[in-house]
Amino acid sequence: MTTYANAQRSGPDSGIRQRITDVDALRGFALLGILIVNISYFASGYPFHQVPDPAFSTELDHGVHAVVAFLFEMKFYLLFSFLFGYSFTLQMDSAQRRGVAFVPRFLRRLAGLLVLGGLHAVLLFYGDILTTYAILGLILLALRRIRLRTALITAGVLVGTVVLFFLVMALTAVPPVDEAAALVAGRQSTAALAGSPGSVIAEHLGSLPRMFGALIMVQAPVAMAMFLLGMAAGQRRLLADVPAHFRALRRIQLVGYPVGLGGAAAVVVLGGVNTMPGVALATLTGPLLAAAYAASMLRIFHTGPGQRLAAMLAPAGRMALSNYLGQSLICAMIFTGFGLGLIGTVPPAGVLLIAISIFAGQLVVSALWLRQYRYGPVEWLLRAVTNAQWPSWRVRRVAGADVTDGVPVGR
Repeated sequence: MTTYANAQRSGPDSGIRQRITDVDALRGFALLGILIVNISYFASGYPFHQVPDPAFSTELDHGVHAVVAFLFEMKFYLLFSFLFGYSFTLQMDSAQRRGVAFVPRFLRRLAGLLVLGGLHAVLLFYGDILTTYAILGLILLALRRIRLRTALITAGVLVGTVVLFFLVMALTAVPPVDEAAALVAGRQSTAALAGSPGSVIAEHLGSLPRMFGALIMVQAPVAMAMFLLGMAAGQRRLLADVPAHFRALRRIQLVGYPVGLGGAAAVVVLGGVNTMPGVALATLTGPLLAAAYAASMLRIFHTGPGQRLAAMLAPAGRMALSNYLGQSLICAMIFTGFGLGLIGTVPPAGVLLIAISIFAGQLVVSALWLRQYRYGPVEWLLRAVTNAQWPSWRVRRVAGADVTDGVPVGR
């Protein structure tokens, strides 16, 4: 039986398939980091209020929090955002090749993302990113013909503005988090999320105004910057031939790791992203560490063992939207009143183990799913909205290969 990895490495279209695998595998890698960060907000109501859960205060608990903050927080959503911008250029190219109008299709896609994100935020996770992507996508669409140099400058200005804003806030008389009030609020949130489904939804709705403020001040402008960088990379086809850019990728690693890891260590010492200086420093250095991660993975994907790793990650990345929403659904079923209600009872190390287990399960399920179907279930629905017609779903077999949109995917 031909494996997904073998299908990527052989045949006349192997170069095209390798490019697809690189992008999908990188997206799958980003999914893991996003889950490791997001799951802590399901496991306890305290992180939303910027204080640690007092039930878990051992050295091991603090160590797990420090590792997650050091390696994952405010890094992986940047990578996901970059790939959104990169994929935007692929969608434009696809529409041009097929001779169809891109703008109305993309607007329908954004409308679908907005609806999915709204339902996600209310029902499952107030920290939804899809609604932000849908709104920022309108700006990306308007800037689709922007010059490369202008895109890079604009991205730098957006990140610099956020950094400057939080540095000013840190230097002025902005009061720190009221820990006593935050602990009370955290306890109340934990109880609400452990309650009935109605209580969970009410807590999500009550959290949205504060989440909206955080998005406006930090996540939205920085995600927009990554959109622009991704679009610029897509316009230059930087991922179309990864080995041709190995030297540039090495330079990104040489700069990104020392600066990014140094900045991440300083953020942890400063108290994490719950402090104004911490947010400023994480915003400044996080993109460099995220870029170093991406550069490392892309180089690894072009080694022998790395090709097998890419083949494992790529199916999850191909159905990233289904997996992103699926992560929230699984976490809600484990931790909130929608299911087991374990919120506030699992220590950080256990939470991290659950995250890794969920992702491992998604790797297996994604690979099995894509043997039979062209798209993940949510991708299929979004594609129907985008194209304004029901797409065919099952993989059809042609001359011994499984084919989706003209690209063999293995059998």
